[in-house]
Amino acid sequence: MSDADLIIIGAGPAGMAAASIAVQGGMRVLVLDEQPRAGGQIYRNVGNGAPRGWLGKDYAAGAGLVADLGHPNIRAEFGATVWRVEVGGRVIWSQGGISHISAAPHLLLAGGAQERPTPFAGWTLPGVMPAGAAQILMKTAGLLARDAVLAGSGPLLYLIAAQMIDAGAPPKALVETQTRAMMLRALPSLPRAVLALPTLVKGVGLLQKIRSAGVVRHTGAAAFHAEPNDKGDIAFSFTAKGRRHRIETPLLLTHQGVIPATHISRAAGVRHRWNHAQQAFEPIVGPWGRTDQPHIHIAGDGAGIAGADAAQAAGALAALDILHLAGRIGEDSRNQRSTAPRAALTRARAIRPFLDAAYAPSPEILAPEGKTIVCRCEEITAADIRQSVAEGANGPRQVKTATRAGMGPCQGRMCEITTRGILAACGTSPSPPRARTPIKPITLGEIASLQEQNA
Repeated sequence: MSDADLIIIGAGPAGMAAASIAVQGGMRVLVLDEQPRAGGQIYRNVGNGAPRGWLGKDYAAGAGLVADLGHPNIRAEFGATVWRVEVGGRVIWSQGGISHISAAPHLLLAGGAQERPTPFAGWTLPGVMPAGAAQILMKTAGLLARDAVLAGSGPLLYLIAAQMIDAGAPPKALVETQTRAMMLRALPSLPRAVLALPTLVKGVGLLQKIRSAGVVRHTGAAAFHAEPNDKGDIAFSFTAKGRRHRIETPLLLTHQGVIPATHISRAAGVRHRWNHAQQAFEPIVGPWGRTDQPHIHIAGDGAGIAGADAAQAAGALAALDILHLAGRIGEDSRNQRSTAPRAALTRARAIRPFLDAAYAPSPEILAPEGKTIVCRCEEITAADIRQSVAEGANGPRQVKTATRAGMGPCQGRMCEITTRGILAACGTSPSPPRARTPIKPITLGEIASLQEQNA
């Protein structure tokens, strides 16, 4: 007997939207999420009632989705780590050190995205952290990064800078890697991006706020280097417009965009492809989120980066298709009800080619050199990986065997994409990704508790 009609992994915009529509169609839904509360990264902690006005209206808009999870036919389990997905709809997950088995005829993966690692000399120092991690602290604890420097590329830097300004803690500077040439390459995509005009207007508004606050911006930056100074802060140096700059800061926040979180989809046997524009692997899904694995759908940024609005729309479409496959609504009803979310998805995705070209990750971040740490768990450097390639390693598995890069507790989440970037720079084409159970590190006690359930 199934525990639910639908299991959703991930309680971000896609997962919450899908759960709401599925229960409206009469389904019993189990939602599993690793975080302590619903919302995902975009709407993290939005439902706890704490005032965070400086996070903006877009953040507050997630409260309605979180409230919908209170439906009696939705069972939401938080602090739940999914570590195995099996053919046939079985999901094995751990909570509080105890593993559980749940089953359903349909499974929706809505695990979202992860920040792309930004390796450069000094990126592992205390005081250097991903910009997204700083935003998590802002959302969960109201902690503000003061006198921080934002470095990297992408619209998230502008959003975080604006939120810091509204909170009374403007950043010391923005150091951006995008170049004029990138912007010129993006211009052909601008006419289509007009379909997402509200997003463009919002972006212009963020830049105006940053300028009005007097925050210094350096563009076309390269050759990042961080080292501790004699005060215990970070001395951050870089090159921009032919000059070497140095800024001292207590906190350096880095960002080079986000990539789909694909460990679960890979472990489930879903086919993936290389997205050249986003420099990352993504699962192959159809217009309804269907994969090549029976009864597995994927929605949201885990199927390709497109943002919160697109994720919510994709979650709705996947839920409608699941209702149809389950025999709860007809094809005509599914198609009619999909009109609004389909249009929303089209609008949200319209701006993506422009953003992908304008804020492409820096080549020196994609494929670092020298003594820059690539695998933080095993302290493997870019030089170590390049040496393994020179000695015959021609793929991620061979590099892992030769260097142990990717064998640490993060299971390659922090280094795999960089390793592939170095392989590409050395002339090796990206190979199909692989992932194995357990998807996340677990203890022997968690495995033992699972066997006790099966006894």
